[in-house]
Amino acid sequence: MKKIVIGVLGLVLVGGYWLSEYWYYLPGIIADIVTPIGENQPVIWAQGPSTSPSEGDDVDKLPNIIVVVADDLGFNDISYYGGGIAGGSVPTPHIDSIAKQGIHFTNGYTGNATCAPSRAALLTGRYPVRVGFEFTPVWQPFSKLIGGDSYKEENAENYPDMSDMGLPTSEQTLPEVLKEKGYHSIMLGKWHLGSDNGMTPNAQGFDEFLGFHAGAAMFMEEDDPNVVNSMQDFDTIDKFLWASLKYGVRFNKGDLFKPDSHLTDYFSRQAVQAIEANRHRPFFMYLAYNAPHTPLQSEKQDYDALSHIADHTERTYAGMMRGLDRGIGQVLASLEQNGLTDNTMVIFTSDNGGARYVGLPDLNKPYRGWKMTYFEGGIHTPYFIKWPNKIAPGSQYDSPVAHIDIFTTVLSSVGIALPDDRIIDGKDILKVALDPEQPPLDRPLFWRTGGYKVVQQNGWKLQLLEHNGKTWLFNLNEDPTEQRNLSASHPEKLNELRKVLYSIDDQMAEPLWPSLVDGSVVVDYAMDEKPEGDYETIIWEN
Repeated sequence: MKKIVIGVLGLVLVGGYWLSEYWYYLPGIIADIVTPIGENQPVIWAQGPSTSPSEGDDVDKLPNIIVVVADDLGFNDISYYGGGIAGGSVPTPHIDSIAKQGIHFTNGYTGNATCAPSRAALLTGRYPVRVGFEFTPVWQPFSKLIGGDSYKEENAENYPDMSDMGLPTSEQTLPEVLKEKGYHSIMLGKWHLGSDNGMTPNAQGFDEFLGFHAGAAMFMEEDDPNVVNSMQDFDTIDKFLWASLKYGVRFNKGDLFKPDSHLTDYFSRQAVQAIEANRHRPFFMYLAYNAPHTPLQSEKQDYDALSHIADHTERTYAGMMRGLDRGIGQVLASLEQNGLTDNTMVIFTSDNGGARYVGLPDLNKPYRGWKMTYFEGGIHTPYFIKWPNKIAPGSQYDSPVAHIDIFTTVLSSVGIALPDDRIIDGKDILKVALDPEQPPLDRPLFWRTGGYKVVQQNGWKLQLLEHNGKTWLFNLNEDPTEQRNLSASHPEKLNELRKVLYSIDDQMAEPLWPSLVDGSVVVDYAMDEKPEGDYETIIWEN
């Protein structure tokens, strides 16, 4: 009996130690029990008509719409602007072709500096904070893990369950409004706008969905012989992802199952099949890749092709970009093969800039800042639209545009009036960009995450931290990489923009749920770099 008691006590002590040190493995263990992942299953896309609409038919004139969103793509990850990952040695010809064959917006901006609010802005045409969708939904213990001393215990007591956090069902999404013209809407990839309670893709307007609801997923199983992994040991977020994420997707409302390849490749091939199934009817496709978001996992074939890159992390990341560009090329080739290229609008962007926690310093070059910050590195993103029937190759537009404009631009392009029961913040950017008689857009753009608030207008940008009164004022017309803070030397412009900022801020709603983290993010150094001397930080809430 004594031995049994000692044994039980030993197990309790070992278990207690394990939980205290490695508790972040629990979500994955619980998920395996509650929602086990099944073996791969075929995806059968709903087949459209067997023949094309008659020539001259109204449906025949409607363009197909494909919105491609990369995840945490750095401005310097693509080669279009003369840079690219690994010193420009990993070209992205297919992504670049969207700009070359259409229009590139030199000042394209995201809806937020993190994933979910940007996606909300893109799909609704509204500032996400207008409805309180201010913070990215995360599991509460995850916030505690990354928050450390900045974790807000006082806000955790009545914090909602993950199933209750997402895009409010009262919002009108792009696929919901496109139904007016008979569009068939398909979503592939990362959703991150709700996993239950009427907030899933199928409940928010999409006819078909293949992907995952959460903010990240494994690209392949960790021990797959065809994958190369790069773990960022200095980053608590990365540790959590490797411990808890699963390699699984769901089709519509079905159970999770394993894909049959690297997720980037899988979503690309399935997008091709969905295009073929819908080639004879107007469709809207939201292709939301999770690359190159962590965890960093490259297909081995891509990693092996980049032997000239010495740094393992950079080589793995570059391999992910190589796979992403190849997949987008497959989608563009499918449009050509099915005779759909000329009358398909293809939009390419990223949800936010590259992340500091990847540990690669040049992701957002030449801009300062990262994901989570409203410096240009966090919100200035590639922003391209290709539509051969309407847009001349090599077109360019320089006034600032943002994710909120995609909603309005798409609806205008297919002849649907904007909803009249709510404020729509986005503009029809093709109307102003393609008509030389139109004046440049001069409306202010606004971002907010808790007490970190930003406004940009007429080339001037004010960043404001209410937490400590810190302000940054930049003249982007003369200083696009935000090197010179003019707050002290231009007090009149500072006060002018402050008034603009708060006039917009006053229109916004209170957050749907409180922030749990109130921590600092270093602006000019990757997470594995040691800052030298004086360095600047912002305060990020989530």
